[in-house]
Amino acid sequence: MTLPSAPTPGSTLVYDRISANKRTTWLMMIGFVVILTALIGLAAYALGLGLGVMGFVGIALIVYALFSYWASSSIVLSISGAHEVTKEEEWEFVRRVENLSIGSGLPMPRTWVIEDSAPNAFATGRDPNHSHVVVTRGLLDKLEPIELEGVLAHELSHIGNYDIRVMTLAVVLAGLIALVSDFFLRWSFMGAGGRKSGKDKGGGGLGIIIIVLAVVAAILAPIIAQAIKFAVSRQREYLADASGALLCRHPEALARALEKIALDPEPLEAANKATAHLYISNPLKEHQSFLNNLFSTHPPTEERIRLLRSM
Repeated sequence: MTLPSAPTPGSTLVYDRISANKRTTWLMMIGFVVILTALIGLAAYALGLGLGVMGFVGIALIVYALFSYWASSSIVLSISGAHEVTKEEEWEFVRRVENLSIGSGLPMPRTWVIEDSAPNAFATGRDPNHSHVVVTRGLLDKLEPIELEGVLAHELSHIGNYDIRVMTLAVVLAGLIALVSDFFLRWSFMGAGGRKSGKDKGGGGLGIIIIVLAVVAAILAPIIAQAIKFAVSRQREYLADASGALLCRHPEALARALEKIALDPEPLEAANKATAHLYISNPLKEHQSFLNNLFSTHPPTEERIRLLRSM
């Protein structure tokens, strides 16, 4: 029997990669909460809002967050134009999802197909018991069976690692920060902040400075939140690559699949900027950002392939 060889210099251990990505993701999620808390506190102080008004705003934000969390999967599936399929309709796809689910100990997710010739896939849902795996027709047609299994292992890893929940929370938190910023800017531009500050501080320059700083924060906070959301998305892709390689026991299959998906010239028509971060590879091929390291929804494909082939 051949024993496993020792890691070569420069190789990546799957478990080390998983641990590092989990730590990084939670640090980023803490950053989301800090930004949101600081923005609400600054808005309340600068505008002189009473507890009643801030309480109303807080309740509205909680209702928005709960609705977004529970309805996000249905919305994503609807706008993506996906339709649910059974094993009788898509034997190869559903059977491999079923086998990987058994191997990982996960509940069988619902399976969906987007009738688009561009190869891609994503997973969604609030937890493993309410999860969905979605692939495009192009993925089923253009990948070899072992490559398809690598992609499905990646998507099931998103489910098993609770990436689907983390990314849902990231999107909701980014939306909350945008709502608070918009609320605060509207009040400031209507002069509410200036009147309160003038009354409470005698019209001094300090009140004006606070309002200016608060407005700047309200403008920058959504930008920072989006950058954090994209960074979370990139870390989750690295984590799902590592976990998927561990699940299917074939890192090269996933590496080859990523190469084919990245080289395919067709953009995915069903995708948009709101859902692009969910896919295994950026589906908006014609909308590459010039700030790739900050505002890209996915890590560089070349780096993902390099890490997979070093495992």
